[in-house]
Amino acid sequence: MLKFFYAPGTCALAPLIALEEVGAEFEKVKLDFSSNEQQSPDYLAVNPKGRVPSLVTDRGILTETPAILSFIAQKFPDAGLAPISDAFAFGQAQAFNSYLCSTVHVAHAHRTRGHRWTDDDDAIKAMQKKVPEVVSGCFELIENDMLQGPWVMGENYTVCDPYLFTVARWLEGDGADPERFPKVIDHRTRVGERAAVKRALAS
Repeated sequence: MLKFFYAPGTCALAPLIALEEVGAEFEKVKLDFSSNEQQSPDYLAVNPKGRVPSLVTDRGILTETPAILSFIAQKFPDAGLAPISDAFAFGQAQAFNSYLCSTVHVAHAHRTRGHRWTDDDDAIKAMQKKVPEVVSGCFELIENDMLQGPWVMGENYTVCDPYLFTVARWLEGDGADPERFPKVIDHRTRVGERAAVKRALAS
């Protein structure tokens, strides 16, 4: 059986939603970031990066949100959470999720994780000041060029949708004005109404 490590408020929400969507049988392990549990020896034995999510499978451990989402979509093809039979469309889905991971999430992390890049307090404050502008720029691109509608990839709900939902929940905290992104906010609202999402948020 799959074993999934996560923490509330993190990007791990996206694969948690996907696991709920496909009806997977899995064990959930919630980590307490307030007590730095992600750096405990027991968890570092699972994921030496000391981050979430982590998914333990019968073939080994997967980390990184896009990789886990891709695994879930391919492990449970009948759920239709990715266009896995269409190489180009699947590549487009991967490109979107990679953008969320490598660009949007990193922009967000400059607000809360500045110590990853510098020990200089003034530099951290400068990074934090820049976050609303940079995050807004990311979501402007998503709003105008990447969110096809009604779902990210068009007519079909895919693993891209819980991932966008997850990072869009950080908008207000990052100082971005949600009124600038009506399509994103509408998408966030509709994803939030799904039963699988409600189960994941209650975890």
